[in-house]
Parts: sequence; structure tokens; C-alpha cells
Amino acid sequence: NKIDSIIIHCSATRAGQDIGKKEIIQHIGYNYVIRLDGTVEVGRSLTIDGAHCNSKGFSGVSYNKHSIGICYVGGLDAHGKAADTRTPAQNKALHELIAKLIKQYPDIKEVLGHRDTSPDLDGDGIV
Repeated sequence: NKIDSIIIHCSATRAGQDIGKKEIIQHIGYNYVIRLDGTVEVGRSLTIDGAHCNSKGFSGVSYNKHSIGICYVGGLDAHGKAADTRTPAQNKALHELIAKLIKQYPDIKEVLGHRDTSPDLDGDGIV
């Protein structure tokens, strides 16, 4: 399939809790995992449909068929509330990985957070 999107996810783990591909492997649908120290681990092969975003993109087809899924470790504060917990090393690795992928896949038209693919079911502006 033609890759035209990148979807950024978080592992929904608490700040400072370091997990990686090994802990996610049972159900890994992400193509890449970015650990707290910025290490980028390769997950699901890009030759296999992803399992990270069932929502449909602008093409009307599930993002799993035409996107790259990147998961950074974190996403929850110490109390379990949603928060941007990315470390400086994760931010650097994420930017570098996205730049590399955009060069490798020139048809990429959008880079989204996973939440950006979810519908606002009740129309309150919160996904």
C-alpha cells in the first residue's frame, strides 16, 4: 500500500515508566517505538498492515492500510492523567524519525496524533 500518513501514539504509561517493544510485542501494531532515552525500536514491518488506527483517513480507507504508526513511551503523568511526558531525547528522536520517513515516503501528506483521527462523537470539541 502507498504510505501517505504518520500517526503518533503514546503508550499511555506513567511518566518515567520505561517500556519498549519487548513489553508491547504481544500486540504491537506500531511500526516504531521511541523509548524514554530516545532509542527508536522497530516494531511491525511496514510490509504488513498496521494495527494502530482503525479510523478512516481522507481516502476513506483505514489508516492501518496507509500509515506509519509511531508510539512514544509515556503519555500519563504520575497520577495517571493525560500529559505530554516526552523527554527531550524522545522529542529529538521523534523529529528525526519523522524527517527520515518523509524523505523515504514522499507521498506522506499528514502527520497526526492518534487523537486527531477520532471523531468528536458528542460535538463538544473534545475527542
